[in-house]
Amino acid sequence: MLLFILLLFAGNANLQSQEEKEMPEPVTRILFVFDASQSMYGRWQSDMKMLIAQRLLSNLLDSLKSIENLELALRVYGHQKPFPPQNCDDTKLEVPFGSNNIARIKHRLKSINPKGTTPIAYALDQSRHDFTDCENCRNIIILITDGIEECGGDPCEVSLSLQKEGISLKPFVIGIGNDFSDAFNCVGNYYDATSEKAFSKALNVVISQALNKTTAQVNLLNEYDRPVGTNVNMTFYDNLSGKIKYNFMHTMNNLGVPDTLIIDPLLNYNIVVHSIPEVRKDSVVLNPGAHTIIPIKVPQGFLDLKIGGNWRTIRNLQAIVRQHGTMETLNVQNFGQTVKYLTGAYDIEVLCLPRIKIDSVIVGQSHTTTVEIPLPGIAVIRSNIDGFGGLYLEKNDEIKLIYNLLQNNDKTENLVLQPGRYRVIYRSKFADKSIYTIEKLFEIEPGKTVEIKLNR
Repeated sequence: MLLFILLLFAGNANLQSQEEKEMPEPVTRILFVFDASQSMYGRWQSDMKMLIAQRLLSNLLDSLKSIENLELALRVYGHQKPFPPQNCDDTKLEVPFGSNNIARIKHRLKSINPKGTTPIAYALDQSRHDFTDCENCRNIIILITDGIEECGGDPCEVSLSLQKEGISLKPFVIGIGNDFSDAFNCVGNYYDATSEKAFSKALNVVISQALNKTTAQVNLLNEYDRPVGTNVNMTFYDNLSGKIKYNFMHTMNNLGVPDTLIIDPLLNYNIVVHSIPEVRKDSVVLNPGAHTIIPIKVPQGFLDLKIGGNWRTIRNLQAIVRQHGTMETLNVQNFGQTVKYLTGAYDIEVLCLPRIKIDSVIVGQSHTTTVEIPLPGIAVIRSNIDGFGGLYLEKNDEIKLIYNLLQNNDKTENLVLQPGRYRVIYRSKFADKSIYTIEKLFEIEPGKTVEIKLNR
């Protein structure tokens, strides 16, 4: 017996371990888009700009050899055809993505000579073909240039298109020798490298932001700005592409503090908290390498739906819950269930016959609002003939149609009805005179079942 218990415990522990297994780390793919236009022959501090850029980039590549889940590629522009004449399609993927290809990229860098013009927009646009399909990849572009667009293209528009289509994250741009921020701030995260030292630092900062993990926590605040909300799913959407990036079920850690999330800092996010109704916070920006606290106001209370008396005799009774004054269905809640809602006023429609409508039910912060209805009864309507008819509520010497009966043969309908007086008015479709109309009167009492047979 003890052995059985131990085996059962081990089996459950293994199952739990499998269920809680984390998603694999994404592969980070960095594409270096490298300027080899004629201007890179220019002198810059200790040497030619091209030689300094080749040396510093090669040193950076050496530092990446031990990084796991990293793939690199090299695209160059302005290196195939001399200027003049101007050739605005001069770009090529010299080294495609792959693991352990740093030596190949360094070797190719050494053999490249500046020749042509600067088709930055075209080179960026062609990079969309460099990123092959991958379900778990982060695609990053690092543009290294000593000049601005010379072919009439719009690098800003191309960059925005790549981001909206989810092809790459917001690019990094390193400008060599001059301040090109006015031209490239709209392209991506721009870094000014006016000296060799600044260029080396910019390369390291960019790589750090591209590779280092960034943490965040979401504080779901109540009406008193206390972060007490939890146990609700949060969807993080890419602000530009609109694609789903993460789903996190909000959790409090052992200290009662919102759990720490590891999130890609190179995106801006639209966050949807799937409360009832949902709450949205757009354009959330993370601080790369730092811990970002994201406050979202989600004040909640509880709505408890009850049936008076021995309600267990009534099964599956539900109510539609709407925000006050609107017709959009927020939730369909079962009776006997307590559900969290944002604080505010709600309209409730109980799906019994006749319908019960309760308007302006107030849900307060951390408070449980109870809505109780009288115990209904059940009408079991039986017929073995096809026909036409309806169920009517009788009140104040008037009747009102509340339900049309089914017209199928051999039918039995179980209807949950509020206490009161009712009539079933019915005629077989085979009866050719109105005098053959069948009328059955009955009364519904709380918690009781009445059987009505539609046979003359």
